[in-house]
Parts: sequence; structure tokens; C-alpha cells
Amino acid sequence: MNGAESLLNTLINNGVEVCFTNPGTSEMHFVAALDEVEGMRCVLCLFEGVLSGAADGYARMARKPASTLLHLGPGLGNALANIHNTKKGHVPLVNIVGDHATYHLEYDAPLTADIEGIARPVSHWVYTSKAASDIARDTAEAVRQAGIGQVATLMLPADVSWGDNPNGPEAAVTIAPPAGVPVARIDEVAAMLKSGRKCMLMIGGREVDSQRGLMLSRIGKAADAQVCTEVFPGRVARGAGTAVIDRLPYLAELAIDHLKDIEHLILVGAPAPVSFFAYPNVPSAIAPPDCEQYVLAGPNDDIDQALEDLLERLDAVDAKPEVRPLTIPDLGAGPLDVNKVAMAVAHFLPENAIVVDESITSSFVLFPATATAQPHDWLNLTGGSIGWGLPAAVGAAVACPERKVICLEGDGSAMYTIQSLWTMARENLDVTVVIFNNTKYSVLEMEFARTGARGGKPGPNAASVLDIGGPDMDFVALATGMGVRASRATTAEEFNEQFAAAINARGPRLIDAIVPVLF
Repeated sequence: MNGAESLLNTLINNGVEVCFTNPGTSEMHFVAALDEVEGMRCVLCLFEGVLSGAADGYARMARKPASTLLHLGPGLGNALANIHNTKKGHVPLVNIVGDHATYHLEYDAPLTADIEGIARPVSHWVYTSKAASDIARDTAEAVRQAGIGQVATLMLPADVSWGDNPNGPEAAVTIAPPAGVPVARIDEVAAMLKSGRKCMLMIGGREVDSQRGLMLSRIGKAADAQVCTEVFPGRVARGAGTAVIDRLPYLAELAIDHLKDIEHLILVGAPAPVSFFAYPNVPSAIAPPDCEQYVLAGPNDDIDQALEDLLERLDAVDAKPEVRPLTIPDLGAGPLDVNKVAMAVAHFLPENAIVVDESITSSFVLFPATATAQPHDWLNLTGGSIGWGLPAAVGAAVACPERKVICLEGDGSAMYTIQSLWTMARENLDVTVVIFNNTKYSVLEMEFARTGARGGKPGPNAASVLDIGGPDMDFVALATGMGVRASRATTAEEFNEQFAAAINARGPRLIDAIVPVLF
């Protein structure tokens, strides 16, 4: 058994059964091993930023890591933006990065690079395997390091891959469970909530599932405390039957106002809230200066047990949570805009759907409009690096083939990883993509005004940098050329019909929704 075969067997033994790939010469023995080792689903992506984003979407929905296969330093470099999102979202990932044979590195061939140096800023653990006899052990360690919420990057030199491994594969490793929250911390938070001062619990991190939301709602009612999520938790259970929990506003000024009266801010898997960017005369820290911030649990702590313990301290186990009703909006009519798209999405959204949101400015309307739709999971862009939505939809659909995936995508961000459509078609994934086509980097127009650059009003050169029309992009042609059935909607009636048809069919679809900017 060669090193590559022992690596694949070790991944499979540890439940890592999907690999999103874009290989090169150094990885050919890994590729060859795919025909020798059963149990690994390999999904080809045409750009490394697609495969890293797909691995992120897969892990969020499967609640376990996928692996990636990347070609040398440049391949890893192309994947970094979405690995950044993965790390910020506390999502587990095992990267396998091919490298030159160990004896070839001294010749400094054109593709030689400091792969470990490239990997470190977006990884929790980085290691280069030294010998074929070690690779299975190193792979098992990568899986262990990825755990429940970390990025592990393992370099696979070509001779380690093709060399004989007499030790064979490794068995399943023990993954550390979520860390327990100390009793003293639970007691301190319970005392805060009983103090009579204005308290808020803010939850975030990798996932806010339905059960966590309901527990938080009970705690909030029992303690007369506010409850909200951070701006972009990785995965959130939403819709009818889920707890009524506000989301901290994205805009710093609105977020500051949202927290202005809070005296105790209790963080549950969420970081201390800060402005996404610096703005003149706007504070970077969102909470009031005199607000005491307290970490109940980190994103990899046992949040569920902490909330259960807190419910007991507050005698709120049987408290009735406030939940969302099922409210289906009517459909819009007339010229298409984001509000009418949101009405249709909320109207037709099927139960148990997965919504991947990279609609950027359009999300200001879409997110609240779907709050009382059928129960669904909502995936957010955790690290702010765009070009994530289409790939994440690929990964979510691979992880959950029985569930409909709806990808809400801005036109500008779609073009970062448009190759995702080809993988959707190749794998026949059940993804409906809605492109919000306003021919603008609309969020940047908004940010230009907010930063006060040039008095908030771009001149002709600046305006051209924020405008992605002329030529206008034809997403129907782009999708069709990659094998995805596509249509264009300019009226609400057209969109309603096309979206309903896409939801009722299986396989990849794209709707190019021509909408004006919101601002």
C-alpha cells in the first residue's frame, strides 16, 4: 500500500468521505489511489476557491469535515479566501496540499513555494509529512486537529504519496468533545441575569440550531433579558416554530443603537461585537463603554450543556419560549425588485430547505422577509470574503442531497467563483440559484458614502470602479454554457413562475433576477 492509499483509507476510517479536488502533477498518485480505495467521493471543482468554499458548506451541514486536495502553494493560495471564511466560522476542515518530492525541493522549480507559510494564517494546525511510513499517522492527526471546529492543513510531498507505507492506514481517532463550561461561570451569569440590570445574551459561532434558540428564548423570558445573534453566525435554524431572536444589525451605527442600554452583554459562542470596518467618528467597539462583557461559552465549548445548566439555575426549564408563527406572504406583481423577490422566496420556500445567503445588500430585505417562512437552515458568510455563496451551496447540496438548497447570490460576488455552476451541473445537485443582478457593487457604493470618501460622492473614475455594467453580464448564457438550466426575470410574475418551477423540480437551476439597487 502506498502513502496515498493509506492516506485515503485513514480519511475514510475517520468518516471523512468527501474530497473536493483540483489536482496537479504532484497529486497524481493521490488521484490514482481513488481507483484503488473505495468509499471516497471526489468532487472536481474548476477553481480552488470553489473547492474550499464547497468544503465549508459541506462541513456546516454534515457537522463533520470534508477534505480538500490542492496543488502546491499557488493552488492553496487560490483557495485562501474561502478557507479564511471557514476559520472565522469555526468550521472543521482537512486540507491536503500536494508538494514536490522532498528531494526535488532543493532545485527551486517554478512551482516551489513556502506552502506552510501560506497555510499558517488560515490554519490552526500545519504540518508537512516526512515519509510514506508516516503519512497515515499524520493524516489521522490532521483529522484529530480539525476536530469540531478547526482548520488542519497537511502537506503531501509527491514521494511520500508514491512511496510504500508498510504501516498501512490508521484507525479512527478520538475527537475531543466540546469543552465543558465551568460551574462557576454558569453561576456568575445566573447572578447577572438575576441582578435586575439590563442584560443581553448574544449567541453565535458555528451554529444556532433550533434547540439552542428555544433554550435562549426561555432564559430571556425568565430573566427579562434581551436575546440576539451575532451578525453572521455560520448556520441558523429559522422559520416557523423557531425562537424569536433578533440579529445584531450589520451597520455599526444601528448595532451601537441596538446595544446602547445594555449593562451586561453575555456572549455565547459569539465574539465581542465590533464594527466590520473603521469609519470616521464611529467607534470600533459596538457595546457601550460601561457595558460589562462576559464570555459564557466559546464556539467550541459545550454550549448546549451551558444553556441547560443556566435554565436550571433560573428555574426556567418549563418556561414557554416565544416562537415564530408560520406566515406565508402573498406574491408581488409588476416590475421586479428585491422586495418582490423576497416575497416569492418566503412564499415558495419548502420545509427543511437550506438557504445560502451571499446576496449582500439584498439580504437587508431577504433575511427579515423569510423569518416566518417554512422551517429552514440559513448559512451566512462568516469571514466577509466574497465568492463563498455558490461554492457553499455546492457543499451543502453534497452533504444533504435530500434537501433543497437555495443560493441567494449577488451578481458581483457570483463572478468570483462562477465555476461553481459547472460542478452543480456535473454532480446534478439540487440547487436553485437566484442572482440579484443590479449591475453594481452596490455594497461598495453604500460603503463609499459611509466612509465619507470624497464627501461621500464618487467622481466618474471612482463610480466606474463600483459599476459592473457595460457590458452587462448575461448569467443565463454563463449558466447555460456550464450546463445549468437558466432563465431571466424582469417582472414579479416572471420570477414567481420561474422560482416555483425551480423549487418543484430537481437539479440545478439559475434565475437571473434583474433588480434595481436598494439604496
